[in-house]
Amino acid sequence: MRRASPVESKPIPVRAGIGLRAPHVARVLAERPPVAWFEVHSENYFAAGGAAHDALERIRGNYPLSFHGVGLSLGSADRLDRAHLRRLRSLVERYQPALVSEHLSWGAVGGEHFNDLLPLPYTKEAVDLLVDRIHEVEEALARPILVENVSSYLRFHAELTEAEFVGEVVRRAGCGLLLDVNNVYVNSVNHGFDPLSYLRELPGEAIGEIHLAGHTRKTGLAEPLIIDSHDDHVCPEVWALFGQAIARFGARPTLIEWDANIPSLEVLIEEAAQATDRMEVRRAESA
Repeated sequence: MRRASPVESKPIPVRAGIGLRAPHVARVLAERPPVAWFEVHSENYFAAGGAAHDALERIRGNYPLSFHGVGLSLGSADRLDRAHLRRLRSLVERYQPALVSEHLSWGAVGGEHFNDLLPLPYTKEAVDLLVDRIHEVEEALARPILVENVSSYLRFHAELTEAEFVGEVVRRAGCGLLLDVNNVYVNSVNHGFDPLSYLRELPGEAIGEIHLAGHTRKTGLAEPLIIDSHDDHVCPEVWALFGQAIARFGARPTLIEWDANIPSLEVLIEEAAQATDRMEVRRAESA
């Protein structure tokens, strides 16, 4: 694999960034639009070379980068996929992103990969498993990672609440937390808990990044159901919860996730500007 120059990525500013998606790469290269930072899905760059890497190397010179993984399956009963971890390590060594993150989920078992972020039972056994896996990943990458709370659509028998589970994993592993505010809201509706109580239980000092996204609210069902679809604007309720999060924890680097029905670059930049404006208002109020 051809290596980029050994220059560390620029630090992620405490502003809102957007996901780097294929429809916008050419414009980003040609116009260098006013985006604070970009997040990329790590697995999209596991191939050894090609146009995608050529573009990312150029973008890396102009913007801070965060790498967000979706396929490591930290919570699987199987051992970590060593080939996957080697590819991730090679990618991180090549680009030296400012942040690296993964999900508190599983998506593979028995050598089969399900291409999904499946939830875990909130048990002490699952905490133990995740802590060991996070340590293994951090040792392989020689750097700390962030782990993200995920959306879910069913409940397991639980020894802990979701927030207690997430907090216990983060505290014991000593890793960072990627707080997905949309996922907190989605789960609060799907499972009937208070999202503000959820926030109060989190280790705020560990939060290194926040995610915001759109979702799909299903209608005509016997019970409320929201799908974490990442295909629309951030809704007013999630904006309000984001305000509560930054009031409690302070402003953090924040990402607008939009992965389906991808809009124009201008729409994403405007959505990110709304998040940045809210953070700046909060900082002014706290000054």
